[in-house]
Amino acid sequence: MFPIRYTGRCAPRSRGYPVTPAKTVFMFSGQGSQYFQMGKQLFESHDVFRHWMTRLDRFVQENSGLRIIDTVYGYGRGETFDRTAITHPAIFILGYSLAQCLIEEGIRPDRVLGASLGSFVAAAVAGHLDVEDALDATIRQAAAFEDTCERGGMIAVLAGRELVDAGWLGEYAELAADNFAQHFAVAAPQARLDAIEAQLRERGIAHQRLAVSFAFHSRWIDPAQAPFETFMRGIPLGRGAVPLACCEQAAVLTELPADFFWRVVRRPILLRDTLAALERLGPHRYIDVGASGTMATFAKYALPADSRSTAHAVLTPYGQDSKHLAALRAA
Repeated sequence: MFPIRYTGRCAPRSRGYPVTPAKTVFMFSGQGSQYFQMGKQLFESHDVFRHWMTRLDRFVQENSGLRIIDTVYGYGRGETFDRTAITHPAIFILGYSLAQCLIEEGIRPDRVLGASLGSFVAAAVAGHLDVEDALDATIRQAAAFEDTCERGGMIAVLAGRELVDAGWLGEYAELAADNFAQHFAVAAPQARLDAIEAQLRERGIAHQRLAVSFAFHSRWIDPAQAPFETFMRGIPLGRGAVPLACCEQAAVLTELPADFFWRVVRRPILLRDTLAALERLGPHRYIDVGASGTMATFAKYALPADSRSTAHAVLTPYGQDSKHLAALRAA
């Protein structure tokens, strides 16, 4: 759920004290980060990326009848891409395929971080559950939203979250994400979105509506909880090989609670607090393993000025995917 695109800059490194080797964190974004043609350059040029995209697309076809690759690469970049039944598995497939691409290149995560739907990908990469079980869960969750929930949306706002906590905005919407000091997102039913945007314009507050179909991270998706959790009771969870930084709890987990995959889409994304928790463990190399590169940009703004951590994107809407991958490989 991230409208700000990657700027290409990294967090600064401070000097003058012993250097602790940075741990690598794979960051996985959720709804709103998708766009048509995402990852096309790697799909055409990288065998491992194409293999996983194709394999997981086949699984989606067999289980839902939808063709993700044909859809993602069959439309132009500027067209609206927000149908949850397609975007849910598309975001998962791209994130998992890109993670396997990085691992093949010798770039392995010491920790993973998941935001919202990205938590499904993070959990699969970390080994907490089988990749096909995780992908099936995204398909079932999308169906639960479409079958039970009223239409809604999300708006990203360039302001402090106190606007929700103490102002008029909290009467219209619920806090969905707290990304850094001057960036948050709210969720609301479809009928309220125009009024919220009108109020933001009147106050001169920059904002952007996200390409989503439901009010994720709010009470308006609660009808989907029962059918989704009924399905999840049949999915075995294990102890992952890689710790998972959870943006719902703002904590690093080695085991996932039974209701993890509902909580990460229902409760607010606490990215700022989660990055702060990781920073207390030492410096990190944060690699955005999503479509837009926005997680890398958020990390850059959220990290303290004296942090020795860096933030990197691979995919962005502006291309140069292979160049970004080569730079990470060289580093």
